[in-house]
Amino acid sequence: MKIIKSVARMQSLSMQKRTEGKRIALVPTMGFFHAGHISLMTYARKRCDLLVVSIFVNPMQFGPSGDFERYPRDLKRDRVMAEKAGVDVLFCTSAQDMYPPGFQTHVEVERLTQPLCGQSRPGHFRGVTTVVTKLFNIVQPHEAVFGLKDYQQWLAIRRMAGDLNMAVKVTGRPIVREKDGLAMSSRNTYLSPAERKAALGLQQSLSMAKYLVRKGEKSPKRIKKTIKELITSYNSAKIEIEYVSFCHPETLDERDIIKDKTLLAIAARVGKTRLIDNCLLSPGE
Repeated sequence: MKIIKSVARMQSLSMQKRTEGKRIALVPTMGFFHAGHISLMTYARKRCDLLVVSIFVNPMQFGPSGDFERYPRDLKRDRVMAEKAGVDVLFCTSAQDMYPPGFQTHVEVERLTQPLCGQSRPGHFRGVTTVVTKLFNIVQPHEAVFGLKDYQQWLAIRRMAGDLNMAVKVTGRPIVREKDGLAMSSRNTYLSPAERKAALGLQQSLSMAKYLVRKGEKSPKRIKKTIKELITSYNSAKIEIEYVSFCHPETLDERDIIKDKTLLAIAARVGKTRLIDNCLLSPGE
Protein backbone atom coordinates (compact mmCIF):
# COMPACT_ATOMS: atom_id res chain seq x y z
CA MET A 1 0.00 0.00 0.00
CA LYS A 2 1.32 3.42 -0.94
CA ILE A 3 1.14 6.45 1.35
CA ILE A 4 0.83 9.63 -0.70
CA LYS A 5 0.92 13.06 0.95
CA SER A 6 1.36 15.29 -2.09
CA VAL A 7 -1.64 16.53 -4.08
CA ALA A 8 0.49 16.70 -7.23
CA ARG A 9 1.77 13.15 -6.80
CA MET A 10 -1.71 11.76 -6.18
CA GLN A 11 -3.09 13.52 -9.23
CA SER A 12 -0.22 12.27 -11.37
CA LEU A 13 -0.74 8.66 -10.28
CA SER A 14 -4.46 8.87 -10.98
CA MET A 15 -3.89 10.28 -14.45
CA GLN A 16 -1.44 7.46 -15.16
CA LYS A 17 -3.88 4.76 -14.01
CA ARG A 18 -6.72 6.25 -16.04
CA THR A 19 -4.48 6.29 -19.12
CA GLU A 20 -3.83 2.60 -18.51
CA GLY A 21 -7.57 1.98 -18.47
CA LYS A 22 -7.73 1.24 -14.75
CA ARG A 23 -10.91 1.85 -12.76
CA ILE A 24 -10.41 4.04 -9.67
CA ALA A 25 -12.59 4.07 -6.56
CA LEU A 26 -12.33 6.63 -3.76
CA VAL A 27 -13.47 6.41 -0.15
CA PRO A 28 -13.14 9.91 1.38
CA THR A 29 -12.69 9.90 5.18
CA MET A 30 -11.43 11.97 8.08
CA GLY A 31 -9.63 8.94 9.48
CA PHE A 32 -9.83 7.18 12.85
CA PHE A 33 -11.30 4.16 11.11
CA HIS A 34 -14.02 1.90 12.45
CA ALA A 35 -15.99 -0.99 10.96
CA GLY A 36 -18.20 1.44 9.05
CA HIS A 37 -15.21 2.79 7.14
CA ILE A 38 -13.93 -0.72 6.49
CA SER A 39 -17.30 -1.74 5.04
CA LEU A 40 -17.00 1.10 2.50
CA MET A 41 -13.47 0.02 1.59
CA THR A 42 -14.54 -3.61 1.23
CA TYR A 43 -17.39 -2.63 -1.08
CA ALA A 44 -15.18 -0.32 -3.16
CA ARG A 45 -12.36 -2.89 -3.37
CA LYS A 46 -14.60 -5.19 -5.43
CA ARG A 47 -15.46 -2.45 -7.89
CA CYS A 48 -12.09 -1.07 -8.96
CA ASP A 49 -8.51 -1.70 -9.97
CA LEU A 50 -7.11 1.09 -7.78
CA LEU A 51 -8.65 1.77 -4.37
CA VAL A 52 -7.79 5.16 -2.88
CA VAL A 53 -8.78 6.11 0.65
CA SER A 54 -8.27 9.72 1.64
CA ILE A 55 -7.67 10.85 5.22
CA PHE A 56 -8.16 14.57 5.67
CA VAL A 57 -9.63 16.30 8.70
CA ASN A 58 -11.06 19.21 6.75
CA PRO A 59 -10.84 22.49 8.71
CA MET A 60 -13.27 24.14 6.30
CA GLN A 61 -16.23 22.05 7.50
CA PHE A 62 -15.77 22.76 11.21
CA GLY A 63 -17.42 25.79 12.78
CA PRO A 64 -15.71 28.14 15.27
CA SER A 65 -17.07 26.10 18.17
CA GLY A 66 -16.51 22.74 16.46
CA ASP A 67 -14.22 19.92 17.54
CA PHE A 68 -11.53 20.25 14.86
CA GLU A 69 -8.61 20.27 17.29
CA ARG A 70 -9.83 17.32 19.34
CA TYR A 71 -11.18 15.24 16.45
CA PRO A 72 -9.62 11.76 16.96
CA ARG A 73 -6.58 11.00 14.84
CA ASP A 74 -4.38 7.88 14.68
CA LEU A 75 -2.64 7.50 11.33
CA LYS A 76 -0.55 4.51 12.43
CA ARG A 77 -3.67 2.56 13.38
CA ASP A 78 -5.52 3.69 10.24
CA ARG A 79 -2.64 2.58 8.06
CA VAL A 80 -2.75 -0.98 9.43
CA MET A 81 -6.53 -1.19 9.04
CA ALA A 82 -6.48 0.18 5.50
CA GLU A 83 -3.78 -2.24 4.40
CA LYS A 84 -5.77 -5.19 5.78
CA ALA A 85 -8.80 -3.96 3.83
CA GLY A 86 -6.86 -4.09 0.56
CA VAL A 87 -6.42 -0.36 0.03
CA ASP A 88 -3.88 0.51 -2.69
CA VAL A 89 -3.29 4.17 -1.80
CA LEU A 90 -3.76 6.07 1.43
CA PHE A 91 -3.92 9.74 0.45
CA CYS A 92 -3.06 11.88 3.48
CA THR A 93 -2.38 15.44 2.43
CA SER A 94 -2.03 18.53 4.59
CA ALA A 95 -4.32 21.53 4.91
CA GLN A 96 -1.53 23.66 3.46
CA ASP A 97 -1.39 21.51 0.32
CA MET A 98 -5.17 21.25 0.00
CA TYR A 99 -5.75 24.96 0.61
CA PRO A 100 -2.66 26.85 -0.56
CA PRO A 101 -2.15 30.54 0.29
CA GLY A 102 -4.73 32.75 -1.38
CA PHE A 103 -7.33 29.99 -1.68
CA GLN A 104 -10.72 31.64 -2.29
CA THR A 105 -12.94 29.26 -4.30
CA HIS A 106 -15.85 27.33 -2.86
CA VAL A 107 -18.53 24.95 -4.13
CA GLU A 108 -21.98 25.10 -2.60
CA VAL A 109 -25.16 23.07 -3.03
CA GLU A 110 -27.92 25.47 -2.07
CA ARG A 111 -31.28 23.96 -1.22
CA LEU A 112 -30.36 20.47 0.02
CA THR A 113 -27.94 21.88 2.59
CA GLN A 114 -30.40 24.27 4.25
CA PRO A 115 -32.52 21.94 6.46
CA LEU A 116 -31.46 19.36 9.06
CA CYS A 117 -27.76 19.75 9.92
CA GLY A 118 -27.51 22.87 7.76
CA GLN A 119 -29.63 24.82 10.23
CA SER A 120 -27.20 24.45 13.13
CA ARG A 121 -23.94 24.14 11.20
CA PRO A 122 -23.69 27.16 8.86
CA GLY A 123 -20.91 26.72 6.33
CA HIS A 124 -20.42 23.04 7.13
CA PHE A 125 -21.73 21.66 3.86
CA ARG A 126 -19.93 24.29 1.82
CA GLY A 127 -16.73 22.99 3.39
CA VAL A 128 -17.72 19.41 2.61
CA THR A 129 -18.66 19.97 -1.02
CA THR A 130 -15.58 22.11 -1.63
CA VAL A 131 -13.15 19.52 -0.31
CA VAL A 132 -14.95 16.65 -2.05
CA THR A 133 -14.80 18.55 -5.34
CA LYS A 134 -11.07 18.92 -4.84
CA LEU A 135 -10.71 15.22 -3.99
CA PHE A 136 -12.63 14.29 -7.14
CA ASN A 137 -10.33 16.49 -9.21
CA ILE A 138 -7.20 15.11 -7.55
CA VAL A 139 -8.04 11.39 -7.39
CA GLN A 140 -10.25 11.36 -10.52
CA PRO A 141 -12.32 8.38 -9.34
CA HIS A 142 -14.87 6.56 -11.45
CA GLU A 143 -16.81 5.90 -8.25
CA ALA A 144 -16.80 7.44 -4.77
CA VAL A 145 -18.33 5.62 -1.81
CA PHE A 146 -19.95 7.30 1.21
CA GLY A 147 -21.74 6.04 4.31
CA LEU A 148 -25.43 6.80 4.64
CA LYS A 149 -25.18 7.73 8.30
CA ASP A 150 -24.36 11.14 6.82
CA TYR A 151 -27.40 10.93 4.55
CA GLN A 152 -27.71 14.66 3.88
CA GLN A 153 -24.02 14.84 2.99
CA TRP A 154 -24.36 11.96 0.52
CA LEU A 155 -27.43 13.57 -1.03
CA ALA A 156 -25.68 16.94 -1.43
CA ILE A 157 -22.55 15.39 -2.95
CA ARG A 158 -24.63 13.31 -5.35
CA ARG A 159 -26.53 16.45 -6.41
CA MET A 160 -23.28 18.39 -6.80
CA ALA A 161 -21.76 15.69 -9.02
CA GLY A 162 -24.87 15.61 -11.18
CA ASP A 163 -25.30 19.36 -11.43
CA LEU A 164 -21.66 19.92 -12.38
CA ASN A 165 -21.46 16.96 -14.79
CA MET A 166 -18.73 15.28 -12.80
CA ALA A 167 -17.80 11.92 -14.31
CA VAL A 168 -18.07 10.04 -11.02
CA LYS A 169 -20.71 7.74 -9.56
CA VAL A 170 -21.57 8.74 -5.98
CA THR A 171 -22.59 5.62 -4.08
CA GLY A 172 -24.21 5.50 -0.64
CA ARG A 173 -23.80 2.45 1.57
CA PRO A 174 -25.85 1.31 4.60
CA ILE A 175 -25.16 2.42 8.17
CA VAL A 176 -22.97 0.05 10.16
CA ARG A 177 -23.92 -0.27 13.82
CA GLU A 178 -22.36 -1.42 17.06
CA LYS A 179 -23.73 -4.64 18.57
CA ASP A 180 -26.13 -2.59 20.71
CA GLY A 181 -27.41 -0.63 17.70
CA LEU A 182 -25.52 2.65 18.04
CA ALA A 183 -24.47 3.96 14.62
CA MET A 184 -20.70 3.76 14.27
CA SER A 185 -18.96 7.12 14.39
CA SER A 186 -15.44 8.28 15.17
CA ARG A 187 -17.03 10.69 17.66
CA ASN A 188 -18.41 7.79 19.74
CA THR A 189 -15.02 7.73 21.44
CA TYR A 190 -15.93 11.03 23.12
CA LEU A 191 -18.80 9.43 25.04
CA SER A 192 -18.50 8.54 28.71
CA PRO A 193 -20.06 5.20 29.77
CA ALA A 194 -23.21 7.00 30.94
CA GLU A 195 -23.42 9.06 27.74
CA ARG A 196 -22.83 5.94 25.65
CA LYS A 197 -25.86 4.35 27.29
CA ALA A 198 -27.95 7.48 26.80
CA ALA A 199 -26.99 7.61 23.11
CA LEU A 200 -28.83 4.35 22.50
CA GLY A 201 -32.04 6.37 22.60
CA LEU A 202 -31.39 7.54 19.03
CA GLN A 203 -31.40 4.08 17.47
CA GLN A 204 -34.24 2.91 19.70
CA SER A 205 -36.35 5.84 18.53
CA LEU A 206 -35.81 4.82 14.90
CA SER A 207 -36.96 1.29 15.73
CA MET A 208 -40.01 2.69 17.50
CA ALA A 209 -40.89 4.86 14.49
CA LYS A 210 -40.61 1.87 12.15
CA TYR A 211 -42.90 -0.12 14.43
CA LEU A 212 -45.51 2.65 14.57
CA VAL A 213 -45.48 3.09 10.77
CA ARG A 214 -45.88 -0.66 10.27
CA LYS A 215 -48.90 -0.50 12.58
CA GLY A 216 -50.44 2.14 10.34
CA GLU A 217 -49.46 5.44 11.99
CA LYS A 218 -49.08 8.17 9.37
CA SER A 219 -48.73 11.31 11.47
CA PRO A 220 -45.16 12.60 11.84
CA LYS A 221 -46.38 14.86 14.65
CA ARG A 222 -47.62 11.95 16.76
CA ILE A 223 -44.57 9.78 16.05
CA LYS A 224 -42.25 12.68 16.83
CA LYS A 225 -43.86 13.18 20.25
CA THR A 226 -43.46 9.49 21.06
CA ILE A 227 -39.85 9.15 20.02
CA LYS A 228 -38.77 12.41 21.67
CA GLU A 229 -40.12 11.02 24.93
CA LEU A 230 -38.25 7.77 24.27
CA ILE A 231 -34.95 9.51 23.56
CA THR A 232 -35.06 11.67 26.67
CA SER A 233 -36.19 8.74 28.83
CA TYR A 234 -32.71 7.27 28.48
CA ASN A 235 -31.23 10.21 30.37
CA SER A 236 -32.77 13.63 29.79
CA ALA A 237 -29.90 15.36 31.60
CA LYS A 238 -27.41 14.10 29.03
CA ILE A 239 -29.40 14.43 25.78
CA GLU A 240 -30.38 17.62 23.99
CA ILE A 241 -32.40 16.92 20.85
CA GLU A 242 -31.43 19.18 17.95
CA TYR A 243 -33.99 17.95 15.44
CA VAL A 244 -36.32 15.09 14.60
CA SER A 245 -37.34 15.40 10.97
CA PHE A 246 -39.67 13.43 8.70
CA CYS A 247 -38.82 14.42 5.16
CA HIS A 248 -38.76 13.47 1.49
CA PRO A 249 -35.72 11.20 0.92
CA GLU A 250 -34.64 13.10 -2.22
CA THR A 251 -35.55 16.75 -1.55
CA LEU A 252 -35.51 16.77 2.29
CA ASP A 253 -38.79 18.72 2.26
CA GLU A 254 -40.71 18.20 5.51
CA ARG A 255 -43.71 15.89 5.36
CA ASP A 256 -46.96 16.30 7.25
CA ILE A 257 -48.14 12.79 6.45
CA ILE A 258 -46.30 9.50 5.86
CA LYS A 259 -47.91 7.98 2.78
CA ASP A 260 -44.81 6.70 0.97
CA LYS A 261 -41.07 6.31 1.63
CA THR A 262 -39.95 8.92 4.16
CA LEU A 263 -36.59 9.75 5.71
CA LEU A 264 -36.54 10.02 9.50
CA ALA A 265 -33.41 11.96 10.50
CA ILE A 266 -32.34 12.72 14.06
CA ALA A 267 -29.58 14.85 15.56
CA ALA A 268 -28.86 15.23 19.26
CA ARG A 269 -26.11 16.29 21.60
CA VAL A 270 -25.21 13.64 24.12
CA GLY A 271 -23.16 15.50 26.66
CA LYS A 272 -20.90 17.60 24.42
CA THR A 273 -20.95 15.12 21.54
CA ARG A 274 -23.17 15.70 18.53
CA LEU A 275 -24.57 12.49 17.05
CA ILE A 276 -26.80 11.87 14.04
CA ASP A 277 -28.79 8.86 12.85
CA ASN A 278 -31.48 8.10 10.30
CA CYS A 279 -33.63 5.48 8.66
CA LEU A 280 -36.13 5.17 5.83
CA LEU A 281 -39.74 4.56 6.79
CA SER A 282 -41.75 2.57 4.27
CA PRO A 283 -45.52 2.29 4.93
CA GLY A 284 -46.84 -1.17 4.23
CA GLU A 285 -43.49 -2.92 4.60
